[in-house]
Amino acid sequence: MKNTILFILFLGFISFKSTGQEINWISLNEALELQKKTPKKIMMDVYTNWCGPCKMLDKNTFQNADVANYINKNYYAVKFNAEGDSQVSYKGKVFENPKYDPKLANRRNAVHDLTRYLQVSAYPTVVFFDENSEVIAPIRGYQQPNQLELYLKMFYKDEHKNITTQEQFNEYYEAFKPEFKG
Repeated sequence: MKNTILFILFLGFISFKSTGQEINWISLNEALELQKKTPKKIMMDVYTNWCGPCKMLDKNTFQNADVANYINKNYYAVKFNAEGDSQVSYKGKVFENPKYDPKLANRRNAVHDLTRYLQVSAYPTVVFFDENSEVIAPIRGYQQPNQLELYLKMFYKDEHKNITTQEQFNEYYEAFKPEFKG
């Protein structure tokens, strides 16, 4: 009986461990409010409902335990639907999607004004903001865990401030040793 209980607990632990880690996603409005009390960088996933690579980023990268733990510890994580109907206050302006069509919620829809303002032109794009809500950089396209790790760590540690040329970035990239699994 005791062995059976231990076996069941072991199976439960394994299945819990393999389901992936959850990122604590919040809205940009919430992140901006939190920054006022506790300054922290923001990592924003700009996605659409119809985007296949966006779904892959969610499943393969954002559910990776190393990625999720690092983001939860060091960033405010924001999910932003680039074609959604949310209202966002950023830099003293209110951004909306006045041409949003609810009938097209899971297909191509009108582009949100904030998406245009941030000059996001591909999905997914991960936009990094500093502790003062200023855009650091948009990173376009699907990123595997070890690819995203480079940007997560570089921006968190402000190492990007020492990189002013493509050659310097290439050197940084070549010297970077990823630690995330998966």
